[in-house]
Amino acid sequence: MAGTIKDIAKHTGLSLGTISKFINGGRVREANRDKIERAIKELDFHVNEIARGLKTSKSKTIGIIIPSMENFFCTSLISRVEKHLSKHGYSGIICDYQEDPQMEKEKLVFLINKMVDGIIIVPSGDTQKEIQQVLDRGIPVVTVDRILPDIACDSVVVDNFKISGEAVEYFVGQDHRRIAIICGPRNISTAEERLNGYLAVHEKFRLTVDPDLIQFGDYYMQSGYELCRRLLDLPEPPTAIFATNYDITLGVISALNERNIRIPEQLSLIGFDNLNLSKVIKPALSLVVQPMDQLADATTKLMLERLEGTLQGIPQLVKFEAELVIKDSVISPLHK
Repeated sequence: MAGTIKDIAKHTGLSLGTISKFINGGRVREANRDKIERAIKELDFHVNEIARGLKTSKSKTIGIIIPSMENFFCTSLISRVEKHLSKHGYSGIICDYQEDPQMEKEKLVFLINKMVDGIIIVPSGDTQKEIQQVLDRGIPVVTVDRILPDIACDSVVVDNFKISGEAVEYFVGQDHRRIAIICGPRNISTAEERLNGYLAVHEKFRLTVDPDLIQFGDYYMQSGYELCRRLLDLPEPPTAIFATNYDITLGVISALNERNIRIPEQLSLIGFDNLNLSKVIKPALSLVVQPMDQLADATTKLMLERLEGTLQGIPQLVKFEAELVIKDSVISPLHK
């Protein structure tokens, strides 16, 4: 039979107040903490999370809302965030809104009703009002990957403008002038920032921007496939393509394989995310690699600091740099 809090008190010789404080996340002396932790294991004690939540108004759960479980970035983020949260005694409730803002709103309501302590979200950009209402309830929110300009909440992002510029500038340095970019949805901040990096390099080198080489889709493989085919069917196709997320990259590769277009002899390519991809595709693919461990660590740290009260006041914007890993998928069109 599992032990009770009274059994732990008897086993350790400590007061019920000290044990209750520890179980509910409070700080106790290190020696007392060691005694309690040993007793918990020996007596097979389990916290009644529902009862504790009602008493302390804390459920020790964090809502995690993502646009799609099929998105490589999102699943990578979840895996790492959950690992960090579990180390601090929290569990995640994962919600997938399937790129549907209405469903995203419903998931926010669902998590509030579940009494989550905080929400980590990769937002669509169309639910700012609802996210503000969550904040107004005193529930901390951390957005990841995407910034909501009209919402005062913590955000963890990558410098998409800079890394996009680095990728496009590398193409320019390899003598490419017809450089295509396949972006995500126009209303998402990451897509806008990556496009702006592309445009800034064209301006820097006084290159003509051909609107036909700028394609907007969603962050899925089918979109990358269809938009790549559209680019290849242009009267003057691009000599290089920058695919701005992992799934788009897979779609581009699929379209090129279907047309028997060789990389990089016939078309150069820089993709996005998942360094392992460069190890299984020949020639090895040049990629923009995001620092997933750092993103997850910073996201969890901000959330826990808000919950513990060690971080108050002005919302924090944490920005990391991605890395351009050059492999064998880019050569000069002059060398064809």
